Amino acid sequence: MPDCPTCGTSFDSQRGLGVHHSGAHGELLPNRECARCGVEFHSEHEKKYCSDDCRDEAVSFEGEKNPNYCGGKTATTCEICGSNFEYYPSAKPGRYCESCVESEEWRHERDISGERNPRWSGGEHELTCDWCDGKVVRQQTNISGEHVFCSPDCQYEWLSEEFTGDGHPNWKGGADANYGRGWNRVRRRALERDDDRCVLCGVTADELGRNPDVHHIVPVRAFVETPVTTEFDAHYLENVVSLCPSCHRKAEFGGVSPERLKTATGLVPNAEGL
Repeated sequence: MPDCPTCGTSFDSQRGLGVHHSGAHGELLPNRECARCGVEFHSEHEKKYCSDDCRDEAVSFEGEKNPNYCGGKTATTCEICGSNFEYYPSAKPGRYCESCVESEEWRHERDISGERNPRWSGGEHELTCDWCDGKVVRQQTNISGEHVFCSPDCQYEWLSEEFTGDGHPNWKGGADANYGRGWNRVRRRALERDDDRCVLCGVTADELGRNPDVHHIVPVRAFVETPVTTEFDAHYLENVVSLCPSCHRKAEFGGVSPERLKTATGLVPNAEGL
């Protein structure tokens, strides 16, 4: 039977002795022995060492005892300065010493200009503006769609021309210009005189897919606004000229002088500066 080490009282079991010593003497009896120093100590849990110091001295994580050990340091030579140094293979390839790494002399500047660039797509291309025929230089990646324009202004002009009248997707046939008596006759004669082609750029009715426009050199409104003439007086052959939609637009907005239009019809001789 175990006896109390303090008062000598005997007990039937170790548990009884423990309860007595804790209650009567205010101290828990040892129930374990330190695996390193052999000192007996009390612990409610499974424990091999009496203290952290004994555990740290008994269990080492240095060198090969470390679970992440990969062979230690390896000696090598710096590829830049030629000095010897040691490195951990698990940390880096071991090509440059610490000094060269800090100076960034190991960095290599890649030449990725032009065709060496992995995103190279052909470089610059010279194109022609679909409106003004000006030259346009663009990267291959910036070329998309069927049409090319050198500026937003040219794009807007082209859109305005292409989507006017029968070029608009919502075109329903339109309406004939009502210029009154004499208009249809002079329009027909102008197309015959100009061979159904634009007198400025030469584009034909076959190329346009329809007859050219017939333009009044002196506008109809100029005759209507006077008290002695009417729109009928505007419909004479020398005052009308066949133009494609593009040239017609330029003429309407003052881009072509009346003198040049008259010369283009062949009814008046050419003159310098017109």
